[in-house]
Amino acid sequence: KTVEENLVSLIAKIGEKITIGKIKTINNLNSHNYSYQHSVIKDNLSKLGVVVSILSKESNDKILLFGKQLAMHIAASNPIALNSDDISKDIIEKETALIAEELKNLGKPKEIADKISLGKINKFKEENSLMTQDWVMDPKKKVQDIISELSVPNLKIVEFFRIKIGE
Repeated sequence: KTVEENLVSLIAKIGEKITIGKIKTINNLNSHNYSYQHSVIKDNLSKLGVVVSILSKESNDKILLFGKQLAMHIAASNPIALNSDDISKDIIEKETALIAEELKNLGKPKEIADKISLGKINKFKEENSLMTQDWVMDPKKKVQDIISELSVPNLKIVEFFRIKIGE
């Protein structure tokens, strides 16, 4: 059966309207997907789920553990993008406008406000880009540092997807 047929069948069975909010297919050649579910309600059903796709020629316990921990990290830290360059211009513009309004309300001179704004935007990018986020399991290190420490040649995070009920 298709997803639509299953949905219609389920709606008919329970008598409640059901809508599908977000979906994502992750299919990267030669990569492995690692997942994490938070607040599990029952098998394969949770309030928050993460899938992260990692490309590596190796497959060992070290990479398996890292994949699981990375998925947990993404669940906890909610990055917007893999790298700061991947954050959409719309999000950066909205954040810049919020910062400008905040600094305007503080009455800062334009020259100083511009410098503060630049610093705040750079901090926003760092905190919301997966590779530059503080690693949840060791906040003194960044995610990119943990990858370097693994010493696995050509290990690369291809993509990730985080979904939460209600978002």
